[in-house]
Amino acid sequence: MDRKKVLVLFGGRSSEHEVSRRSAYFIMNSIPKDRFEVLTIGIRKDGCWLLYKGDWEKIPGGEWEEDPSCRRAFLSPDPSVHGIVVEEENGLRYEKIDVIFPVLHGKNGEDGTIQGLFELSTIPYVGCNTLASAVCMDKAVAHTLLSAVNIEQAHYLWFYSYRYLEDPEGARKIEAKVSARFNFPVFVKPANAGSSVGVSRVTKIEDFRAAVQKAAREDGKIVVEEGVEGQEVECAVLGNRKPIASTVGEIGATADFYDYDDKYVSGTSQLYIPARLSQEKIDEIRAIACRAYWHLGCSGLSRVDFFVKKNGQVVLNEINTLPGFTSISMYPKLWEACGKKGEELVCDLIDCAFEAK
Repeated sequence: MDRKKVLVLFGGRSSEHEVSRRSAYFIMNSIPKDRFEVLTIGIRKDGCWLLYKGDWEKIPGGEWEEDPSCRRAFLSPDPSVHGIVVEEENGLRYEKIDVIFPVLHGKNGEDGTIQGLFELSTIPYVGCNTLASAVCMDKAVAHTLLSAVNIEQAHYLWFYSYRYLEDPEGARKIEAKVSARFNFPVFVKPANAGSSVGVSRVTKIEDFRAAVQKAAREDGKIVVEEGVEGQEVECAVLGNRKPIASTVGEIGATADFYDYDDKYVSGTSQLYIPARLSQEKIDEIRAIACRAYWHLGCSGLSRVDFFVKKNGQVVLNEINTLPGFTSISMYPKLWEACGKKGEELVCDLIDCAFEAK
């Protein structure tokens, strides 16, 4: 049987570049080599695309960029190419690709931009389509749409950063709204960013400006959410028209919230799989996760994050369409707890990409 060519894209220009490298390493080593031939293109922080044929061990730490095997390459939007264009010493070379596995977290990776390029190329790809990726990445839009289908969420408001940072009257009005609508603490977030990058927990209005400035470095739209007290839990969803949900995992964060360092660097948070909840509550969360996934048009995969309040109320926090795939990431851990280990999970995701086409 001829092996299909799968192109793994990693790196990127977002603040989650380093996480992407580690996720890609996990995924590449989980792809069964008897079914697939793996090609890799790394995107440097400056946006340069490079076809990499060196040792995969160099990818997590970033040493791959200096490898002599690197050649400039890019995905062609021309459907007749159905693959990549590679710069060689004697000119350009075309290579057909059967399926793309994007491992690009954050901006330009899970916000619909690169998915649009995939659509132009007509090559099947893992993950949500252009619209669903953009909707889920933008917390303000996702909140609005989920409210329309009566899915419980934290109370929120959003505004453009320039209205606060450049207009004193606008800043006064926004601070007045925050003080009137919320009890502190609140969370200030960039609307379009992932892995808790740019997020601040604010306990008093005097610290609000610094939090907005931090979030504005990641995105021009700012979301303010109420601080929800409760268990922080996550559910992995897989599939297209008939998605399935994993069991639910719980995070005992060591910081004020489950931040970037806890997710990808220190790994010191205690994870409970399954979560310390009744089976009835776990099944309720799984059902809400699939409902939100379906209403937002997701396909392939997503991780849906929740809070469970002391009174048992389930509050959806956010949906991540390209969650982390590192050795300490919740998405693969949740499926492993359900008996679906790395290789099987990766194959299912690739099969979903072909099915979606």
